[in-house]
Amino acid sequence: MTLQASTQRLSRGVLRSASCRLGLPRLESQSRHFATAAPPVTQDATGSRGPTAMVFLNMGGPSTTGEVGDFLSRLFADGDLIPLGRLQSYLGPLISARRTPKIQKQYAAIGGGSPIRKWTEHQNAEMCKILDKISPETAPHKPYVAFRYADPLTEEMYHRLLQDGFGNGKGGRAVAFTQYPQYSCSTTGSSLNELWKWRHRLEGRAASDTGAGTIAWSVIDRWPAHHGLVEAFAQNIEAKLAEYPEERRKDVVLLFSAHSLPMSVVNRGDPYPGEVAATVYAVMQRLRFSNPYRLCWQSQVGPSAWLGPQTASSVEEYIAKGQKDLVLIPIAFTSDHIETLYELDEEVIGESGHADTVKRAESLNGSPVFIEALADIAKTHLRDGKACSPQMGLRCPGCKSERCSESKKFFAGQQANVFPVGDKALA
Repeated sequence: MTLQASTQRLSRGVLRSASCRLGLPRLESQSRHFATAAPPVTQDATGSRGPTAMVFLNMGGPSTTGEVGDFLSRLFADGDLIPLGRLQSYLGPLISARRTPKIQKQYAAIGGGSPIRKWTEHQNAEMCKILDKISPETAPHKPYVAFRYADPLTEEMYHRLLQDGFGNGKGGRAVAFTQYPQYSCSTTGSSLNELWKWRHRLEGRAASDTGAGTIAWSVIDRWPAHHGLVEAFAQNIEAKLAEYPEERRKDVVLLFSAHSLPMSVVNRGDPYPGEVAATVYAVMQRLRFSNPYRLCWQSQVGPSAWLGPQTASSVEEYIAKGQKDLVLIPIAFTSDHIETLYELDEEVIGESGHADTVKRAESLNGSPVFIEALADIAKTHLRDGKACSPQMGLRCPGCKSERCSESKKFFAGQQANVFPVGDKALA
């Protein structure tokens, strides 16, 4: 299929869960190094909008069992994800140290590391190749990865941007592209807060008002119902349903699974549950509601109330009712990681007693349809010239985080530095 044809077609708890379940990548060594080796670039002040840095945001994770400790230490230090209050600096290291041996065994069981880094780098690089062709005004597009808790960390990514010729008085354009399709304060919000912090540390607060000579940032902060994302999920589900005998196929129950949230976060007003539900409904519309389905939530742990029902208990209860044909769909993840490879495959399916009838749809990983979707989302964002969505600027009703407030103000305020393609101001 040609690129043009493809593009036209697209125009159709807290402890265990946070430490070991929220998305984990494959790294190549224990030393810190950058996700993408991009050649130095020179900003063109004569009217070209390129080059453009495309920065994929994700949580990250250990590449080897030896890196699990550092990963957990960073994770438990993040108050956006695991709010431990004034005891954060004391409790965080204790909890991470206690959990490290168990989590190391889980990574050993899936090959010694998570593939998120491999897939994130692949997805970004392939997307940038497409963008160079369909958005020449903003080319070349340079792929970067910024992980929250593992190499390449946000700080490292930002240093790479500066070394490659962005910022440092030269200006330049960068897009922070969250790889969480559905927004949550604990995932995308935390990553953006970290990016905001390092932007000020490395480019200076004094430049915040004018933006002169600094990197102009814009944000793709959510995309839960994009037609390309929906199509990629739907194709993987259809492929898995085809493995069941035809006479049973229409009765297979589809169980969409996403990481749960504590009800304290949900009640604060986090938009994540609603956006996950929007993705599920859009996928079922694409499938013409061919099968019965439910949305469930994985990784609940601890005595506090969490958003339910749990994925594991849902599978157990359906089997007990005689419904043994089940397909699990990781609906909030864009690639495989420990939540799919260990929690769903090893624990939920492996311990169900019915691994022949309880299956999991493939993750998006290297899906060409998904990568084309990423390119379409990015092209639209670059064309429209918006710093961020209106939703991003709205704080949760119960939000009391001043850092969240300042971060949102900063990215919304970048609108003055972002122009749509073809704007006369750039000619």
